[in-house]
Amino acid sequence: MSKTSSTRGGIDRRTVLAGSAALIAAPWVVSPARAQAKQVNIGVIMPLSGANAQFGINSRNGIELVADEINAAGGIKALGGAKINLIVADATSTPTTAGTVAQRMISQNEVTAILGAFASSLTIAISEVTERRDIPLLTMSFADQITGRGFKNIFQVVAKASALGKAQLDYTVAIAQAAGTKIDKIAIMYEDTAYGTAQAGGLRAAAKAANIELVMDDAYPLGITDTTPLINKLRASGAQAVFPVSYLNDSLLLIRTMRQQRITIPAIGGAAGYVIPDFEKGLGEFAEGVLSIAPANYDLDTSLTDRFRKRFGYFMVHEALEHAVALDVLVQAIEKAKSAKAEDVTMALRGGKFTGGWTNAMTGGAVQFDSTGLNTASIPVMVQWRKKELVTVWPKEVAKGTAEWNS
Repeated sequence: MSKTSSTRGGIDRRTVLAGSAALIAAPWVVSPARAQAKQVNIGVIMPLSGANAQFGINSRNGIELVADEINAAGGIKALGGAKINLIVADATSTPTTAGTVAQRMISQNEVTAILGAFASSLTIAISEVTERRDIPLLTMSFADQITGRGFKNIFQVVAKASALGKAQLDYTVAIAQAAGTKIDKIAIMYEDTAYGTAQAGGLRAAAKAANIELVMDDAYPLGITDTTPLINKLRASGAQAVFPVSYLNDSLLLIRTMRQQRITIPAIGGAAGYVIPDFEKGLGEFAEGVLSIAPANYDLDTSLTDRFRKRFGYFMVHEALEHAVALDVLVQAIEKAKSAKAEDVTMALRGGKFTGGWTNAMTGGAVQFDSTGLNTASIPVMVQWRKKELVTVWPKEVAKGTAEWNS
């Protein structure tokens, strides 16, 4: 899906990171702009190899798009036109490695802030380092734990997982009701990671509040290879809808097995693996009509996101969009602070409301962090696969199409 090599010279250099041997010896690459007098170093730590590599590449693409646009427009004006210099590192898909990479990056580079790292487990590991070193970390990872530990240097630009899980259930009930169906019984299947566990908690709480019976509530290990027992249990459960929460490989296996066994109840994914082009490419006709919750969607402001599609050749997936927003907000904070010192930027992030630019592609049209570092303006959306595109179908006030419900 993503182009790991590009016509842009800077991207070619960064994708050298794809080789695992090189990652261990030299896990990041610094662009030549670093040698220039005016620059602001911003760390980017993503899973560029391993099971979550595609998400990391998507995220990096979104960040590079915004950095290049800001630099082309004259750089950071409050710092005399200083250019953004991205220092990109591979976290692999292992939390222990992610923490080590963050430690090394901060020790060897004067970074103003770090962006990363898509997967909640990686972000949590990195945040332990950035908190000790007083470096702001901006992320679009979901897990509640990210902003639930009292850290002072973490900033979460999307709604947390429990809120996404609640919206996943509440929006589904509303969509079904609009189609004349009352939901009484549902099934939850989720991977047992920080992301999956937290989002399942939100689903569970919302179901209880709506007096909906959980006829199946099963965790499974990330990277499951045989979903037959889960699908057999789903078939026998009598659920009217199923809520799987998983990354790409698991999402493909779950939906494919369901449909091959002619289980046609609505499936409402938990973002991550359900809202990227590889989901549709991997499932073909089985993807059509699948719903998913998402923190944002590219059709909310195509005047911005079409620039990503034009450059990289695929629609701007939500992790790319939210990391683009994170960099835009970070640069706004640097402009406000008139400083690239980490402590000054952290203070600016804490006290400000950020509008305009890429924040227009978020549902709230702004980013404003509370005392925990959570963006309180972010509202989840429900999207649905239609002819290889993701259409925002709920809430009504931001919907770009009418939800289709096939019970």
